[in-house]
Amino acid sequence: MEYYKFVLLVVFLSYIERCWSSSCVVDSFTVKQDFDQKKYAGKWYAQQKKDPEGLFLQDNISAEYTVEEDGTMTASSKGRVTLFGFWVVCADMAAQYTVPDPSTPGKMFMNYQGLASYLSSGGDNYWVIDTDYDNYAITYACRILKDDGTCDDGYALVFSRNPRGLPPAIQRIVRQKQEEICMAGQFKPVLQSVFNLCYSADRINNLIGTR
Repeated sequence: MEYYKFVLLVVFLSYIERCWSSSCVVDSFTVKQDFDQKKYAGKWYAQQKKDPEGLFLQDNISAEYTVEEDGTMTASSKGRVTLFGFWVVCADMAAQYTVPDPSTPGKMFMNYQGLASYLSSGGDNYWVIDTDYDNYAITYACRILKDDGTCDDGYALVFSRNPRGLPPAIQRIVRQKQEEICMAGQFKPVLQSVFNLCYSADRINNLIGTR
């Protein structure tokens, strides 16, 4: 009798695992429908992040997106990063975005370059999972896919137009989207500090709400 219970338990757990894997197949994730780069352009401040493996921006992360005359979107990003376990530096990054499939403009490919010799360059997917353009955006990238189509190494960022954070109603939307990309509970808050030498005086004034 105990043997049959064990077999049933194994079958049940296998079923649950298959269902979870199916729902977490990266190609099944939806992105912002009819994504509009011009509405998305402007300054965003990271509020939460799920890191990939390896070196990644740790805090005070911001990105400013620009749409060029030819329709190409570019971005300049800033943030702090710790090198060699102790050296905290301000990282400046530049990126260019292409849309492989015009029918899905929310799925872009990002080529990025670190604007210093100690920063890396490369390319990642850049999917805008959701945004209302005025308040929040959540982006996603998977660097390594498993054989079953789920992600083995991915990262995501939650952005806000306001460096002081997101209102509760929007936080609920963000949590739902985090679940949909199978990253619920994996995000860490991103510090946006007034006292950060990476930022200009205008940026500090924005943080403290003065002009």
